[in-house]
Amino acid sequence: MRFIWAGLGCLSLLCGMIGVVLPLIPTVPFLLLAAFFFARSSERLHNWLLSHPTFGPSIVDWQTHGAVSLRAKRMATLACAFVLGLSVLMGLKWQLITIQAVTLSCVMLFLWTRPNGPR
Repeated sequence: MRFIWAGLGCLSLLCGMIGVVLPLIPTVPFLLLAAFFFARSSERLHNWLLSHPTFGPSIVDWQTHGAVSLRAKRMATLACAFVLGLSVLMGLKWQLITIQAVTLSCVMLFLWTRPNGPR
């Protein structure tokens, strides 16, 4: 079973790394998922992820405080606004734009109601 958890952790980590390069793919949710899987499979990989200088602070803030940094909230808001604006500029059907707007609004509501954290 540990190999399955480790494999899922590696897959989640890979998806998170893709999200670093592609701006519309979320990074942190995949890293949180990888931390969850690594905690069940490999203490070494879990500790490596939590102590990573770039990704570790976001994971630790979420695990200890349920917090999302103000910078991350701003970046996510800009990305959502960009996606919605691009959909309007592309002339997508109003039904699709409405679905996107409602979904993105729910995401933003959840995100902005999280604490900023200690950092």
